[in-house]
Amino acid sequence: MAVGFSPKFKAQLPLEGQDPKEILTLANEVILELGWYVGYIHPKGIQAYTKFSMSSWSEEFSLEILEDSIELKSECTGAQIMDWGKNKRNINRFIKSFTEKRSAYSSEELLQRFEKLEESELYSSDEILTGGTESSSFLDLFKPREGYFVTPILVYINLAIFILMVLSGANWIAPSGESLLMWGANLRPVTMGGDWWRLLTSCFVHIGLFHLLMNMYALLYIGLLLEPYLGRTKFIIAYVLTGVAASTTSLWWHELTISAGASGAIFGLYGLFLAMLCTNLIEKNKRRNLLTSIGIFVVYNLMNGLKGEIDNAAHIGGLLSGVVIGFALFPSLKNSNKNRLAFINLTAASLVIITAISLIANSVPKDLVEYDKKMEAFSNMENMALEIYSLPNSTTDEELLNAIRSRGIYYWNENRKLLEQVALLDLPENLQEQNLRLMEYCDLRLKSYRLIYKAVSEDTEAYQDSLDQLYLEIEQIIDDLKQE
Repeated sequence: MAVGFSPKFKAQLPLEGQDPKEILTLANEVILELGWYVGYIHPKGIQAYTKFSMSSWSEEFSLEILEDSIELKSECTGAQIMDWGKNKRNINRFIKSFTEKRSAYSSEELLQRFEKLEESELYSSDEILTGGTESSSFLDLFKPREGYFVTPILVYINLAIFILMVLSGANWIAPSGESLLMWGANLRPVTMGGDWWRLLTSCFVHIGLFHLLMNMYALLYIGLLLEPYLGRTKFIIAYVLTGVAASTTSLWWHELTISAGASGAIFGLYGLFLAMLCTNLIEKNKRRNLLTSIGIFVVYNLMNGLKGEIDNAAHIGGLLSGVVIGFALFPSLKNSNKNRLAFINLTAASLVIITAISLIANSVPKDLVEYDKKMEAFSNMENMALEIYSLPNSTTDEELLNAIRSRGIYYWNENRKLLEQVALLDLPENLQEQNLRLMEYCDLRLKSYRLIYKAVSEDTEAYQDSLDQLYLEIEQIIDDLKQE
């Protein structure tokens, strides 16, 4: 059983002095006999795909003719990490049939068959755009190299931020909302209150170790497939643009949900690749297999997101923006030497997405932003009203009465008026209920301050029982609000 990313199995056969044309003809005969699909035939090799199966989707088979040997490889095309022995079985089946046919045909017969093969549309001496990048070991996935440079760096950034979060005190399994917001998570009232940078930073903040590992697995897989096609610049621009688009969609959909994670940007990369797979950019048999595996991954994760506690809005926003970028880049990817065309198309796609982001952001109701500002004002005035409890012991009765009247009662009245304004905002039901409880809280505070004022001015303890009862009711409301 091969385990890897993606699982693969390799083997070699001796060349035995055969002409490459004979090798290719034999290989084609074997592939057709096994019921596989030939992707393309090149003077130095052949590529094919096995039939789709639910156990490991499909495998890519390749044969490369070297100077003194024939190298065979079978590799999974899906996002799995185990092949349950399928790649080894593919190679063994090929070798068995190839060895049998090798002695069954003469050189003349093989060369005659090659002439027909050479005339087929599958044969080409041109360089084939295959995409993907080879990883000989698991550690290679984390090493920046030609054709695969940005993906490992993005993984490092996400890992580093998570480690710093944990070192700063955040829970590594389920960090609190406060920790997430401190590190740049997305929340409508906060982001729309001026912290627009959260649309980007939230793409690098994760809600626990499991969330991080799942996202990094998906990022490594799509990075291996996609970055070799796009190159560094287009890949990082696509990641950032689709990530911000995903964050904006989440902002529009969720009123009070803290959103974070790279999944929106990752879905954007998957959307981009899906768009490419709907064109003729990639060889058709490989395109079919990848379209199946990528499509299953996207559909499964979107369906899984319907269970709740998963930000499907961000996934959909990232996916759609990625599709836009993918189709926009197709002409320049088809003609890789036209850098100016790539710049124009990417700029146009960026403008479309940025315009959509602006329209979405402007369509989001501002009531929650206003609510957040009023709650900040409420907290400030509450602190000023409570200052009477921290007055020094040397404070005279006259000074105390003045403080109760001009600071305590005044600011509780102002907070009561503020809450009446909050009641007019279009808020979620839980915040409306919370606002009613805060009104009760203010009313109880006003009653207690007026009783304290009477007790001090009359120099009596006759109101102490009433005050104790008010304090109990105040504490109960505070406890209730903390639990909401």
